[in-house]
Amino acid sequence: MEGFWTRMVLRIWVVLILLFLFIPILLIFFYAFNTSNIQSWPIPGLTVKWFSATWADENVRSALVVSLQAGLTATVIALVLGSCAAFAIHRTPFFGREVVSLLFVLPLALPGIITGLALNAFFSFNGISLSLWTIVVGHTTFCIVVVYNNVLARLRRTQGSLLEAAMDLGANGFQAFRDITLPLISTAVVAGGMLAFALSFDEVIVTTFTAGSQSTLPIWIYGQIRHGVLLPEVNVVVSFVILITVIPVVIAARLTGGGGIARVPVAREREQEDDRAEAQVREPTDEEGQRPQRQADRDQVGLAIRPADRGQDKGDQGQDDQDHTQVQAHALNLPRFWPQEARRGCPPASAR
Repeated sequence: MEGFWTRMVLRIWVVLILLFLFIPILLIFFYAFNTSNIQSWPIPGLTVKWFSATWADENVRSALVVSLQAGLTATVIALVLGSCAAFAIHRTPFFGREVVSLLFVLPLALPGIITGLALNAFFSFNGISLSLWTIVVGHTTFCIVVVYNNVLARLRRTQGSLLEAAMDLGANGFQAFRDITLPLISTAVVAGGMLAFALSFDEVIVTTFTAGSQSTLPIWIYGQIRHGVLLPEVNVVVSFVILITVIPVVIAARLTGGGGIARVPVAREREQEDDRAEAQVREPTDEEGQRPQRQADRDQVGLAIRPADRGQDKGDQGQDDQDHTQVQAHALNLPRFWPQEARRGCPPASAR
C-alpha cells in the first residue's frame, strides 16, 4: 500500500503539471482585458474596449465566417462518412478488415504538415484552385477519424441481442435501426460531431496548405502574432477560440460518459422496473429467516403434489408450448412442420 508521503508527492506533482498547462491559458484571458497594448505582468487595469474593437475589425468577422463554414461543413460530411464506415467495419467481416480500420485512423496519426503537403500537391497536380472547399476536404480527412472511432467504439459496446430481438419481433431493417441502433449510438454520434468541429475550428497546419487566399481565425491569429501587431485583439480572438474549442469537448465528454443503452425504450422501461422493485418493501420472512414466507408456502404446496400430477402438468405445459408455436407459425405464414425453430426464422435441421 502506498504511504502517506508517496500520495502527497503524487498529488503535488499532478497539481504542478496542471498549473504548467493551464496558467498560460488563463493569462491569455487576463490579457484580453488589459488596458495596455503591452503584454506585461501585472496588468495595469481591466477594460472591455478590445472586444468591441475586435468585433469592428472586418478581417476578424470574415475569418470567423470562414471558420464556421469550414467547420460545420466538414463536421456534417464527417458524420455521414465516418458513421457509414463504422457500420461497414463493425457488421461486415471481410479479409483485411483490421488493415482498412487502421487506414481510417492513419490521417489523425500522421503529422499535419504531411497531410497538408499531400493535399496541396494533389490539388496542384489536378489544377484545383484553393478555396473554401479545399479547406473542407482537408479538415474532413481527420474529422472522419474522430466520428469513426466514437461510433465504432459504441457499436462494439452494444448488445447484438437487442437487434436480434427486434428482428424476431417482426421489425424490418429500418425500424430496427430507428428504434434500437440509433438511440444506442446517438450520444456517440453527437460527441463525435462536437469533437470534429472543435478540431476543425482551431486547425492551423492543414489549413495553411489548403486555404489559399482564404483566412480562418487560426490563420489570422498566426499572421498577427508573426507581425507583432494588434496583440490585444489577438488575445480576444484566442480567448474566443479556446471557448469554442473547450465547450464542445466538455459536452462530448459528458455525452460519452454514459452508455446509450438507457435511450432504448425497452431498456429504459426495464431499468425503471428494476428501480421500482428495489424500492418495494421486502416480503416478511418465515421463522428461520432464510426464505420469504410466500416462497416457503409455494415449497410446501409443491411437496403435496403427487408425482403423477407433476408429470401431467409437464405434459400440459408441453402441449401449451406446441400450440403457442403453431400460432406463431400461422402468424408468420411458416409451415406447420417448423415447431421449435420457427421463432428463429430458420427451417429445422431436417429441412436444411
